[in-house]
Amino acid sequence: MIDLSRGARELELAERVRRFVREVVIPYETDPRVERHGPSDELRREMQAKAKAAGLLGFHLPPAYGGNGLSHRECATVFREAGYSLLGATALNCMAPDEGNMHLLEKAGTAEQKERYLRPLAAGEIRSAFFMTEPDGGAGSDPSMLATTATKDRDGWLINGRKYLITGADGAGVGLVMARTEGGATIFLVPLPHPGVQVERVLDTIDRTMPGGHGVLALKDVRVTADDILGELDQGFRYAQIRLAPARLTHCMRWWGAAKRTHDIACDYARSRKAFGKTLIEHEGVGFMLAENEIALKQAELMIDWCAWRLDQGAPGTEESSMAKVAVSEALFAVADRCVQVLGGMGVTDDTPVHQIFRDLRAFRLYDGPTEVHKWSLARRIRKRGGGEG
Repeated sequence: MIDLSRGARELELAERVRRFVREVVIPYETDPRVERHGPSDELRREMQAKAKAAGLLGFHLPPAYGGNGLSHRECATVFREAGYSLLGATALNCMAPDEGNMHLLEKAGTAEQKERYLRPLAAGEIRSAFFMTEPDGGAGSDPSMLATTATKDRDGWLINGRKYLITGADGAGVGLVMARTEGGATIFLVPLPHPGVQVERVLDTIDRTMPGGHGVLALKDVRVTADDILGELDQGFRYAQIRLAPARLTHCMRWWGAAKRTHDIACDYARSRKAFGKTLIEHEGVGFMLAENEIALKQAELMIDWCAWRLDQGAPGTEESSMAKVAVSEALFAVADRCVQVLGGMGVTDDTPVHQIFRDLRAFRLYDGPTEVHKWSLARRIRKRGGGEG
């Protein structure tokens, strides 16, 4: 029996996060330290210090790392509140890519790796990056095209290659580097900065959410040892899936909160702005758009909760998270788009956060695999299942 009920613990924590985001985080949205490539590390540390003082830093983590040990389903409730501001997840230390990297380190890391990397990540002392995507000719939506190599050299390996669109790499303290090894692919933990890892540039993108932006990097003779392997040698693709299935869902949870913010702003505006003798919300054209938003938000919420519940039941979550990524990202972008339309000219100004959330939600349709790749993957599974009964 599916149980999507909310317990007292998650509701109490969600309310605390709700107040913190509205009272502490939202005032930072106009801070000049929110830069072109995301909030600066100075701003991140300042916000996280306040979250720590409130007992909310890394709330999703196991108790051993300062968190509440929440289930995926409980996380869904609280992450939605964290996402109400584009800075909320950063302030609370549950932002991508750190949140997904912490999850993978907790699942696959050795005791020494957890102390060296997971503990400072959980405390907000460092940031991290996941080095997967590569320029043309390398891995992207098709991970089998992985071109970065780790070749055997004496008692270790030398990593060589190029990566791009690597979120948070500029200023990170550790990189989880995916490289091709003799028997498959392996994830290596590389401390940063590293003399063999050069940030060639940080790309200018439409989103402004992740600290460090999205970098282009060159890796030249990066020496690693067996102690730097995350999980097992040659099993990198398997570990990437351990990370990606829940990470797709937490993306959905956070962005749900941001889309809800645009909807709330549009509703307030439609109730107060008048045109042609009545408020905007009294006009069917506007009222119907807001009604569509309410439906889309509820459908997305239910799908997130169901997929999170499935993960808690031990399901691999790959197929469910693909479905959620497609449905939720497309629905939430449509919500934000309708809100821009309701606000009219105001919707494309910095007088509200709506247009920036709209821009970030457009990028969300690409994060962790674009919509079309997930549909293609789901279609392959349908084909393999064959015909139905009857």
